[in-house]
Amino acid sequence: MHFLTKFYNKNLKYELINKFIFNKSNNIPKLKKIILNFGCKTADLRQLSSSLLAIELITNKKGIMTKTKKANILFKIRKGNPTGCKIILSKFNAYNFLSKLIIEIFPRLKNFSGLNSNKKIKKNAISYDLHETFTFKELENHYYLFNNLTKLNITIVTNTKNREEMIFLLKSLQLPII
Repeated sequence: MHFLTKFYNKNLKYELINKFIFNKSNNIPKLKKIILNFGCKTADLRQLSSSLLAIELITNKKGIMTKTKKANILFKIRKGNPTGCKIILSKFNAYNFLSKLIIEIFPRLKNFSGLNSNKKIKKNAISYDLHETFTFKELENHYYLFNNLTKLNITIVTNTKNREEMIFLLKSLQLPII
């Protein structure tokens, strides 16, 4: 059992029950999934393959190529062409990646003051664009493969009913939200 899962089960559930009112134990907020996404504006196969390889190295899981639903004349992309890659982490893998973010990645970022709670936040999800992808140790040794990566979009999804519950849950998990 991961230490964040153990912390959630032993302490955080009781703190959430004391702070907010829940009728059923199924309504207690928890972390549902983390979505990692590399979006590419061009259909360059070399850039797509390097971003797919990078996302698989970061998470140790198999990534999925995303395809366009509509044609875009400005970017010269046809319908059905690959334009990025993503991976969805849930349960143990989500808590494992969240601890990696908190312990290794966020402290290594330059000019990082925390996740802005006013911007890109919904009632049950928060997004962050990571521009410095070489903060991951897995990618540092292979700079020549990953020097043209775009920004990594990290979306953390919970099952909360409102924004206050989500911010309390993520702050309790030691996510740096300002």
